[in-house]
Amino acid sequence: MSVIIAMHEFDTPSHARTAHGPGHDAGAPVRRVHAAPAAPGTTTEPGPRTLCGKDTFAMRAAGPPAAPPAGSPAGPPWYPPGEASLVCPSCDAAMDDG
Repeated sequence: MSVIIAMHEFDTPSHARTAHGPGHDAGAPVRRVHAAPAAPGTTTEPGPRTLCGKDTFAMRAAGPPAAPPAGSPAGPPWYPPGEASLVCPSCDAAMDDG
């Protein structure tokens, strides 16, 4: 599977990302965390759709996932720490299948 970027979907409408960074107001509540494959040729920009099919244009990258605890056999989750309750079930299922 390609590089996966965790994306925040917000409760309130936002301005689209710009070349200079996210257009979303800081502090807006996160509605869901989605997984999106990186756009071709990059490891930092999301492709146009999440694994569940949502448009990433008005979403913002959630940041890198946490490193696994020392001695942990499992790798880190694809989503940021502390956001497990916000993970999109469809994206999570697609990640499990990957």
